[in-house]
Amino acid sequence: MPELISDLGFILITAAVVTLLFRRLKQPVVLGYLIAGFILSPHVPLMPTVMDPASVTVWAEIGVIFLLFSIGLEFSFKKLARVGKSASITALFEVIVMIGLGFLAGFALGWSKMDSLFLGGILSISSTMIAVRAIDELGMKGKRFVALVFGVLIVQDLVAILLLVLLSTVAVTQTLSGLELLTSTLRLGFFLLLWFLVGIYVLPPLLNRVRDLLTDETALVVSIGLCLLMVIIATKVGFSPALGAFVMGSLIAETRDAKRIEHLFAPVRDLFAAIFFVSVGMMIDPPTIAKYAGEILLISAITVIGKFLSSAVGALVSGRNLKDSIYSGMSLAQIGEFSFIIATLGLTLKVTSEFLYPIAVAVSALTTFATPFLIRGADPLWKWSRAHLPQNWMALLDRYQAAVNQEATRQHIGALLWNAYGVRILFNTILTIAIGLMLEKFAHPVLIGTLGTSKWVTTAFAAMGLVAAAPFLWAILFGRPSNKMSVVDVGRLQRLAPGVLVVRALIAFSLITFLINLFEPMSGLIGLAATVAMLGLVLLAKYAAPIYQKIETRFVRNLEDKERVEAKPHQPILAPWDASLGELVVSPNSEVAGLTLMNSKIKDRFGIMVSLIERGSSRILAPTRDQVLMPFDRLFVIGDDEQLQAARRTIEASAEPSRFDTPSVAFGLSSLLMKSPSPYLGRTLRECGLREHVDAIVVGIERNEQRILNPDSSAVLQEDDLIWLVGDLGKIDRLRS
Repeated sequence: MPELISDLGFILITAAVVTLLFRRLKQPVVLGYLIAGFILSPHVPLMPTVMDPASVTVWAEIGVIFLLFSIGLEFSFKKLARVGKSASITALFEVIVMIGLGFLAGFALGWSKMDSLFLGGILSISSTMIAVRAIDELGMKGKRFVALVFGVLIVQDLVAILLLVLLSTVAVTQTLSGLELLTSTLRLGFFLLLWFLVGIYVLPPLLNRVRDLLTDETALVVSIGLCLLMVIIATKVGFSPALGAFVMGSLIAETRDAKRIEHLFAPVRDLFAAIFFVSVGMMIDPPTIAKYAGEILLISAITVIGKFLSSAVGALVSGRNLKDSIYSGMSLAQIGEFSFIIATLGLTLKVTSEFLYPIAVAVSALTTFATPFLIRGADPLWKWSRAHLPQNWMALLDRYQAAVNQEATRQHIGALLWNAYGVRILFNTILTIAIGLMLEKFAHPVLIGTLGTSKWVTTAFAAMGLVAAAPFLWAILFGRPSNKMSVVDVGRLQRLAPGVLVVRALIAFSLITFLINLFEPMSGLIGLAATVAMLGLVLLAKYAAPIYQKIETRFVRNLEDKERVEAKPHQPILAPWDASLGELVVSPNSEVAGLTLMNSKIKDRFGIMVSLIERGSSRILAPTRDQVLMPFDRLFVIGDDEQLQAARRTIEASAEPSRFDTPSVAFGLSSLLMKSPSPYLGRTLRECGLREHVDAIVVGIERNEQRILNPDSSAVLQEDDLIWLVGDLGKIDRLRS
């Protein structure tokens, strides 16, 4: 019998016994795998030892691939776009701080620069598996901070992939060159976007076409085949197999079959992940751990304290309140699966010392054990902070949070230009460059080898590149913004049209020059050739435009395919503290113009709440359901981004541009924390008279983890109530001070 079979038998039996024990003790299963691996290592003489470590290493590499594929299935690019600015800021802040702390710690301990750098990478990524399971087992999934934690973990997964690429580059070049890192980052970004565009264009229709043939067996085989195909492609272009697996998982996550494949793949993932984590445990070296016990304790302390502080501060900077920030910091204070992968990378490339891997495993074990206790300790720490922090600090944090959340509801001109033109220009630039590189790297050498070097051949290839890229060049030069934009935004863009056209023309001209220069370098004449090509593009616009529009329509349809299938009747649930204030202008052509709020069913259809109507110089605060919506009314509504966008398409349909560019009143959504000696404590909302004093209405109260939406006027305000108001922000600020 091959030794691999007996090795796998011992691995799985040992892992099963140990993990059953850990489940009984309510400890993370991953930790059980590490202990099982240690038991099977040569350091435990009374137990069987793995006889064929090389084969187990291969299985462990497959485990990494399948683990990353599984993370990709739970990731999706659209989910990244939805996690919001808060999660992105928190994750990036934490990663940067921890890389710096890890590097400084290694340098202080006298380690080499490469060991210190890899230590920073190991400490920077929290464990998705440990954090999610700990939150679930503690029964905290319904808490408000959990959405932020999950968003941070999503962003960290993508950052971890970037770290793998950057650390590989640094390991190969043995330098920390800023230019090398920038080049590697741009190269990674180029391929990620290209794979996303091509994958979304090809994959959903392919799976839709064969769906009737996809039994559970064939669906599993197809998904694993696609995963390994992308692994091969990623490896061929110079990236790690893990990146290819992650990308294919994230592409499948955008299809309507994502949930089914994720469910079918879970047992395969668990099997190979178990082998991977057991192989990690086999590398635990007790003499090394004993020798570096002081360093392990120091690095563990740096991990817990550093990740807590960096995550909490990052959350505060992003506009989250102190309580959510403390809970999030405590939930993210551990390292896990990506840390092992980064440590393995250092050993594989032979750029890190042997002691770094067992240290990373030991730190992971300690921080994993600590995670449930840290999460449980978040509430006492929050209560202690609230009791001991100076009141002026708390008030400052409250005002900062309100200001950041208010600012987030306003779309600045840079964001407007990016949404209107930037995304389309970026995607089409990627496709244009990809077309040129494919012709130059693959087709061109074949024909040159067949027909020989000829000016006609190179000129023909340059022309082929321009013709193939013509639809995408047309979109860069002439593509129009989305018709889902509001009237006000259209008016703002119209004023910038001349400058935008110049920039778009320069980008198109540069890409045409790039395509020509790939095949036909003409030095001084290349500018003339590009100019002629630009004129040809203008003349052939009527042919390029329909082609591009068909391509874009199919891409958008594929991208939204999953949402269309999963669409459910809208549930008008609104928590004002998770929402933002938006402004909508009733178009004369809108279907809601002339209807009452009740008949328009705005709240039922879109889940938004109309808090104020501005009509000319008059304001109608907290309008009743019988209030008639008139053309050109300005509605101040509360809802999340998706709800506001859906309502805007109906309410502002074909409205006239530029008439409502500047809001006449600074209304917004803000919050107040009820603390002694506030005169409002113990009084009802009616007795407080907030509507009369500050032109504001209370839309929600948060009390002891409970949320009260649209509280009754007889509700009595209590100590530590967080009340949410919509009204004049200036008056609310004066009231707060």
